[in-house]
Amino acid sequence: MRTSLRALAALLSYPTGDMLVALPELWAALAADAALAPAMPQLDRLLDHLGSGDPLDLEEEHVALFDRTRSLSLNLFEHVHGDSRERGPAMVELKGIYAEAGLDPDTGELPDYLPMLLEYAAVEPARGAELLANAAPVLDLLHGRISSRGAPHAAVLHAALLVAGKPLGQVPATAEPEQTPEQLDAAWAEAPVIFGPGSDPAADCGVDALAAKLRAARRNPNPMPPRRLVIRHVAASQG
Repeated sequence: MRTSLRALAALLSYPTGDMLVALPELWAALAADAALAPAMPQLDRLLDHLGSGDPLDLEEEHVALFDRTRSLSLNLFEHVHGDSRERGPAMVELKGIYAEAGLDPDTGELPDYLPMLLEYAAVEPARGAELLANAAPVLDLLHGRISSRGAPHAAVLHAALLVAGKPLGQVPATAEPEQTPEQLDAAWAEAPVIFGPGSDPAADCGVDALAAKLRAARRNPNPMPPRRLVIRHVAASQG
């Protein structure tokens, strides 16, 4: 179990009272992971921000940042295929991977929700890091966009890229202008962000490549044994 990734998942999730109370434990888990050292100054800033902020203000900030701004969505496939039909099969693949690791996502979120993927990576560090590496262009894009808004949550994206073993800053951080409600509505109808040579979504950083990684993980004949999990265990639901 790589507990630092569970801490990253918590920091990027909705700031509940339980999470805020657990900030010292989250810091300890992050500080103990030497691979995250380059991101620790920024993670310290985020932890200080969460620890000193008013809970209601923190909740509103999280909603405004991630729920009302499509370009900052934490659902990774949103930035590759938007609402197109290609997204569905990849979701099914990803949910199957969670199930084979003994995880049953029970949060009301879609399988491509980044904190959920980080939870999986905490249980299956090697395969989880591989999936994060495949999603690195999206992680880097989100880091740049969040950084341009001055939000300390960008530190979690930096840390996720460190876990993936991928460089930071391949996508320039550019400020996004404030949009009117009409422009926000129109943004949901725009074409999704596409990465890679030739802007081919089936290239090495598209959803098809991620699905291939998922299929490879499912073929692993020696899955890791069940461990103490944050997400509800499949057996619990069957009971």
